[in-house]
Amino acid sequence: AVGYLPGYRVPFQPFSLPGLFLPSSKKWNPGFLFFWDWKNFLYRNAELFSVVPFLHGAPAIYTNSMEVAKQVISEESQTAPFSKPASISLGLTFWGPNIISAEQGAWRKYRRVVGPAFNNETYALVWSESLRSYHDMMAAEGWDKKQVVEIYSMQRITSKFALLIISSCGFGLPFTWESPPIESESSVTIQDAIYTTARSLAFVRAPGWAWYLPVPWIQHTRKAFDTMRTFMQNHAQSRREDIRSRKKEHDDWRKDVFNLLAQANDDEGKLSLNDHELVSLRDRCWIGNVFVLLSAGHETTAYTLAATLALLALNPTIQSEVVEHIQEIVGEREPTFQDYAKLDKVLGAFYEGLRMFPAGALVIREARQDTTLVYPRINSSGNEESIFLPVAKGTHILVDMVGVQRNPRYFLDPDVYRPSRWYAKNKNRSAPEDGGKPITRPTLHDSEEFTAFSVGPRACIGRKFATTEAVCLLTLLLRDWQVEPLLRTDETIEEWRERVMQVTMTQTAMGIKDVPLRFIKR
Repeated sequence: AVGYLPGYRVPFQPFSLPGLFLPSSKKWNPGFLFFWDWKNFLYRNAELFSVVPFLHGAPAIYTNSMEVAKQVISEESQTAPFSKPASISLGLTFWGPNIISAEQGAWRKYRRVVGPAFNNETYALVWSESLRSYHDMMAAEGWDKKQVVEIYSMQRITSKFALLIISSCGFGLPFTWESPPIESESSVTIQDAIYTTARSLAFVRAPGWAWYLPVPWIQHTRKAFDTMRTFMQNHAQSRREDIRSRKKEHDDWRKDVFNLLAQANDDEGKLSLNDHELVSLRDRCWIGNVFVLLSAGHETTAYTLAATLALLALNPTIQSEVVEHIQEIVGEREPTFQDYAKLDKVLGAFYEGLRMFPAGALVIREARQDTTLVYPRINSSGNEESIFLPVAKGTHILVDMVGVQRNPRYFLDPDVYRPSRWYAKNKNRSAPEDGGKPITRPTLHDSEEFTAFSVGPRACIGRKFATTEAVCLLTLLLRDWQVEPLLRTDETIEEWRERVMQVTMTQTAMGIKDVPLRFIKR
């Protein structure tokens, strides 16, 4: 089934329903997070391994090789040998057609529609909104009156922050830190509705009668769905009418994602989106493009910000280096968007956090036809040779981004948090020297130097959107506050590391678990 590639023979695929819900075991059920839990030895002998289920599921090949990844994910056409498996996108397409789950022609259409929203004008707005939201947070959370702040889950802060930024800058939605809007009589805020619906993937497959059971969390979930439906319907209609009016008067209109989707609904031709594509009310009233971009866009950034702060808390010397850099560039004044390009050490800290905890942990493709993959291997003579692996139609190929970002062929000491890999002075250079002897690493093109945002035509469209808000927030937080692990009674730093530096996974992202931190006013 997999060209005799060594690996694991298990009853069912780790991402099948049995694999998701049955207890994990090294002997018979790896579990859906095995690529993280076993990251230290999965690729010890080779950069590919197989998982072949003998009861349920397609055979699969996992890889931590970017050379293989580019063969699998770099081509987007009807004749490409690999495509997204339909089963993987079921949860996303249930919300409606969208840019993340779409294939070939549909994806290119969505990309052309939303692409113009990601420009320097938007990034400048992201910076200014990040400044405003930071100061709003300081006042609303009472940080401005405290010398020490203890946060038991940093994700609560970073998730709300990221949601505010993408909602305001990407969709023009009127969110504020202290007073989020309530859009229906259910008294569920839009923020709460997004959180609830994004985490209700397992329940959306429940029969209709289950939604009316007198159970508090089920009732709350149904209200959240109703709130999202009402909110999106009202805003979609009002935006279309506003754009039509402005176009008649030849007035400018803001080209954010929401407006561009609404505009595409009115335009004719190849960029036109029908009503079902703009706002999908199928079954549970999931929202298509808008909801996916809102959910995935804020969740990935929030997880990475929390991971970055946790890593900086564990590495006070690196934290001090980044703070000194911030003081040199910004000092005590308000940072501006013009500072973004200069704050490379802050960006490096974020990049390294994302490298160690890649939000897009797996890229999954299915072979449409019998084909081959070519991968490098070091032979017994110590020389690199190319190996051809036959891949049968229907085989799943999983690019393991956790493995890629910890591949020692690409990164020296891959398990070490080292933001200096990404500093401007180190870009386009070979790996750092080890004992005075340079170590050769594969050279990636500038556009693909940082691969945790994926590569190829479907690389993350919101990359600079995310890095802009991240650099702004980290600059302000680190300049104003010293970050430390928040320890339990009698807990050591190493025990905190072992407890906290683990991951969880949702439909749209993998991320670090709850991060408890202490902030001390500088």
